[in-house]
Amino acid sequence: MLAAMIDLLCVGHASFDVAMGVTHHPCDDEKMRAESLRLSGGGPAANAAVMAAKLGGRVGFCGYLGHDLFGDAHAAELEAAGVDIRWLARGRAATPLSQILAKPDGTRSVVNYRGALQPLAAAWVAQLEPLPAVVLMDGHEPHCGRQLIAMAQENCATRTVLDAGSLHAGTAQLMGAVDYLVASEPFARQYYAATHGADACGTPMDWLKALAAQSRGAVVVTCGAGGLIWSRDGQCGELAAFAVDALDSTGAGDAFHGAFALGVARGMDWLPLLRFASACGALTCCQLGARAAQPDAAMVAALLDDVCS
Repeated sequence: MLAAMIDLLCVGHASFDVAMGVTHHPCDDEKMRAESLRLSGGGPAANAAVMAAKLGGRVGFCGYLGHDLFGDAHAAELEAAGVDIRWLARGRAATPLSQILAKPDGTRSVVNYRGALQPLAAAWVAQLEPLPAVVLMDGHEPHCGRQLIAMAQENCATRTVLDAGSLHAGTAQLMGAVDYLVASEPFARQYYAATHGADACGTPMDWLKALAAQSRGAVVVTCGAGGLIWSRDGQCGELAAFAVDALDSTGAGDAFHGAFALGVARGMDWLPLLRFASACGALTCCQLGARAAQPDAAMVAALLDDVCS
């Protein structure tokens, strides 16, 4: 049991990231040298937890890390960031590992190894008490996700957020049950094709309407440098992305989700909440790697003040 109330519990994937800066994407059979290297913990929910902690939130993480070199390093990193890891599971299965290639234009390629790792059982969170103000899920722990959504609906005061990065079994199961569906452009496009025919393309607004029709709450579709579009209480709108000198987009979406979920926990108004989360995502693109690039509260405030001035 949690001894004290936390603002946010992030539930899902944790990995260890090996991020390299390269001049271009390697061709077939090409050998190349990386220009930079960053080693750190990663994973959507874990990155979101660290982002929220950097912003001053009281945050916990629920997911899996192996009893190995990568798992030990990541667990220590979470603790050093101020993330409560009492709901972290450890075991014999290897810690998931991600190889990231960051290109000069700010795009990146990711290869992730998870092996035969199985999701945690729902019982892992069944005794969670008291419930946090917000639960953020990335779909990689679907059993815990469904359990927490049911508990949140009974509790009424707890809000749920889904980071829908790609369409897979976990995100498909949870997307219609959360209060806030925050989807990436690839997820929105994949869902539209899955529900309207493989050849159906649609427009971003078509994707948004399709997601909103299946959602019980607000929907946000993040489009990277294209900003975002949203649907809430029968209204919809868009928000342009912040202009930054992008170096590596790794973890930008995770930072957005962590800031968004923390903002929900803090009761922020809708449009300031979207700007707050967008600023965190944009600033995370300015350095190599996900964690090291995450901004603190002062950096976010400075960007928001600069835009408003």
